[in-house]
Amino acid sequence: MNTPNKLTLLRIILSPVFMFFFLMDNVYARVVSLVIFTFAALTDLWDGYLARKYGIITGFGKFVDPLADKILTSTAFISFAALGYVKAWMIMLIIIREFFITGLRSLAAYRGLVISPTPTAKFKTVLQMVTIVVILLYINLKTVLEAMGYETHFLSSPVYAITFDWLVLATMVVTVGTGIDYLIKNGSTLKAVLK
Repeated sequence: MNTPNKLTLLRIILSPVFMFFFLMDNVYARVVSLVIFTFAALTDLWDGYLARKYGIITGFGKFVDPLADKILTSTAFISFAALGYVKAWMIMLIIIREFFITGLRSLAAYRGLVISPTPTAKFKTVLQMVTIVVILLYINLKTVLEAMGYETHFLSSPVYAITFDWLVLATMVVTVGTGIDYLIKNGSTLKAVLK
């Protein structure tokens, strides 16, 4: 169990911890959730950097690292949907794509084939992380200002909800698109696995 893999597992562990604090209707808990998510997202960059620098890329890391990303982002999106900040149907499509592809990769791994994420899939993960951080920053700003007694009418504008809808929609389109791309590029391998 090398350091990059430990960081990957830490990201999985932090996902429910993030959700626990985020769903608490408390200003301090919301700030803690932002810190936890940001730290967890940064471990994704850190473990990849260490794995490449020291040449300790493993089959376990190739499989579990993307899985950890999916768990973290799905936890955040579900939390947002639970509080009404994003549309549930968009989140459902994102999560279905994520775990459908993960299921296929798991089956391939069981058969001894490790299918690495494509560059477009990595871009998808970055886009998801950015979308989540933007929404988290908005929620935290509003929560902190309200706790301090400031007026937050400007943060209650429908413009924010519309912006988040378009941001999540774009993320959903890219996510589903990369899933289709994944199936096309690995079609022959997956057919062999499913036989």
